[in-house]
Amino acid sequence: MKIETVDRGARTPLLDIRNLTTKFGTMDGTVHAVNDVSFILDEGETLAIVGESGCGKTVTMLSILRMIPEPPGKVTQGQALFYDGITTRDLLSLNKSNIRQVRGCEIGFIFQDPLTSLNPVLTIGQQISEALVEHKGMSESKARKRTLELLDLVGISEAKRRYNNYPHQFSGGMRQRVMIAIAISCLPKILIADEPTTALDVTVQAQIVELVARLKEELNMAIIWITHDLGVVAGMADRVMVMYGGQVVERAIVEELYTRPQHPYTIGLLGALPRADEIESRRLVSIEGSPPDLYAEPTHCQFAFRCPYAFDRCWEEIPPLLTIGKRLRVACFYDVNQGKPRDVPEQ
Repeated sequence: MKIETVDRGARTPLLDIRNLTTKFGTMDGTVHAVNDVSFILDEGETLAIVGESGCGKTVTMLSILRMIPEPPGKVTQGQALFYDGITTRDLLSLNKSNIRQVRGCEIGFIFQDPLTSLNPVLTIGQQISEALVEHKGMSESKARKRTLELLDLVGISEAKRRYNNYPHQFSGGMRQRVMIAIAISCLPKILIADEPTTALDVTVQAQIVELVARLKEELNMAIIWITHDLGVVAGMADRVMVMYGGQVVERAIVEELYTRPQHPYTIGLLGALPRADEIESRRLVSIEGSPPDLYAEPTHCQFAFRCPYAFDRCWEEIPPLLTIGKRLRVACFYDVNQGKPRDVPEQ
């Protein structure tokens, strides 16, 4: 099992994912959902994970926190090393009791759809307080007081009155704020946001992005922001990881990704992004073809079916993450900037 080595410099790693692989057994065969995914999250960093639906973004995060239903899912390989400043724990090796203490307490999770994630028969006050009682051992009165503070912190007015409201009495944006309050209630070191703005209108999206960015600074958290929209993360992320077909195809600091993308899929995503600062009009890029069949075990570049630069080697090997510069990694045998194949030794 190969493990990528990266020069971390003076940065402190908080989460180190190594060669994560997750599969689902179905009646039609095995779904290869996540394939050999590795990345590092630093303290205080915002990492955006980008890719189209079905590329493995959410399954990667659920695998790390052991939230994949078993069966049919199974993490078949990898490590998820979590550094808390004192000890190093492999989240994939913890027993059920210990991983439950990590989930919601040390690592918070904002789910994609708050309407289905919140319990419709419990008040929002009860649902926020529950995490404080369970993980922090607070009394009900202390948990209620802290819950009211959290409601104020995420921008829900009249917290005392809203404490006893049910989820259906809130708008979509307010329900998402409740989800954020639950996720940050125990002051986690990492906050994972799974497409938290997808179901919201543009104005509310901007408010949620601004809220999470503010809370990150106030609470000194690291953020993993999952999205399919590169436009959302341009102003908030430090680094971006692009996934395709269950694999990482590119990782870069946000400025380099937008100005010097290396992978044809990343170039296609950026080409499909409308820009308000362009003087001349242009047609948005359409990536031809369909996503790969995840029932087939990867033996070559997953993007080769749709790539205009694919050549023989792309169909024979899975491209490794190659180092381009100091902090850019790309899994591609073809150099789109030079217009020729890269000089990569045979594996």
